[in-house]
Amino acid sequence: MTSKQITSAYFPNTRLRRLRNKNFSRRLISETSISANDLIFPIFIIDGINIKQAIHSMPGIYRYSIDQALYIAEECLNLGIPAITLFPVIDSNLKTSNGIESINPDGIIPKCIKEIKKRFPELGIMTDVALDPYTSHGQDGIIDDSGYVINDTTIEMLVKQAVIQANAGSDIIAPSDMMDGRIGIIRNNLELNNHVNTLIMAYSAKYASAFYGPFRDAIGSANNLKNSTKLNYQMHPSNSNEAIREVYLDIKEGADMVMVKPGMPYLDILYRVKEKFEMPTFIYQVSGEYAMLKSAINNGWLDNNKTIIETMIGFKRAGADGIITYFALEIANLIKHNDFI
Repeated sequence: MTSKQITSAYFPNTRLRRLRNKNFSRRLISETSISANDLIFPIFIIDGINIKQAIHSMPGIYRYSIDQALYIAEECLNLGIPAITLFPVIDSNLKTSNGIESINPDGIIPKCIKEIKKRFPELGIMTDVALDPYTSHGQDGIIDDSGYVINDTTIEMLVKQAVIQANAGSDIIAPSDMMDGRIGIIRNNLELNNHVNTLIMAYSAKYASAFYGPFRDAIGSANNLKNSTKLNYQMHPSNSNEAIREVYLDIKEGADMVMVKPGMPYLDILYRVKEKFEMPTFIYQVSGEYAMLKSAINNGWLDNNKTIIETMIGFKRAGADGIITYFALEIANLIKHNDFI
C-alpha cells in the first residue's frame, strides 16, 4: 500500500484547516466580533484647568481636568464609543471619614457631567456610586470604630450621591460599593426623583481583587486604605455560587445591567452569569489587567494590537455584552482602520 493510499484511507474528508486557510474564510466563519459599540472608556477627573497628568502605574492613561476631558469625550464620540465612565480624583483636604464631598451637587463629577452633556449630549455617561474616592480611610463606605463598613448608613449616602449624579445628567448610575440592598433603594429614589429612565449598572459580582492597585493609585486612595481589607463587603476570589446569588438579588432589586469585575481572572463567572440570567452583562478589564498587559507590551514581550484584541474576543466569547477597558481608545482606532486579527 502506497503512502498516498494510506493518507486517503486514514484521513477524514473534513479538514477544518480548509476554513482557516485564507483571510476571507476566517472572517466569514468568525463566531465572535468586536466593535466600538462594545466599549466603555474610563476617565479620571481631577480639579483644575488644562491638566493632563500621567498615571505612573498605568502607562498611557491620564488624570484630566474637565476642560481636557472634553477632548477625550469628543474622541470617544468620533470613534463610535457609545459611553464613558467617570472617576473622581479628590484633593486630600476634601476627604473625610464619611465621604461628605460625594454628595456635593457642585462637586467635580456633577460639574463634569454637566459640561460633557452640554457639549456632547449623545455620548452616554456612566458614574461610579461609592465613597472610596472621598473617604479619608479609603473604604467604600462609612466605617465604625473597628473599621467595619456599616451597610445601611453607607446606603443613605449612596442614595444621595446617585440622585445628585442623575440630576446632573448621568445616564447610567453604577453602584460599585457592594452594600447589601443598595440597588433597590437607589432604584426607588431615582423613580421618586423623576429619573425613571436613568439606567443602573450594578457592580454585582465585584471581587476583593489584587488587580485594583493601579486604580487606587489613580484616584489617590491607596495611601488612605493602607493595609486595610475590603473582604468584608467585596467577594472572595474563591467563590462562584455566591456571585450568582449577588447578581440575582441586584436584578430582582431593579438593576438594568450587571457587571463582573475584574475581567480576565473571572471569565468563568462572566460565563455563568450570562448563561443563567440572559441579562445585559458587562465586564470590567481593571487597572491591574491593563498595567500588566501594557508593561509587557512596552517591554516588547507581547504584540500590542493582537494582545488587546485577543482579550476583547475572550470577554465577548465568555458572554460580555460590553467591556469597560482602558484600552478602549486604542481598540476603537484599530477597528476603525481594520488593523487587527
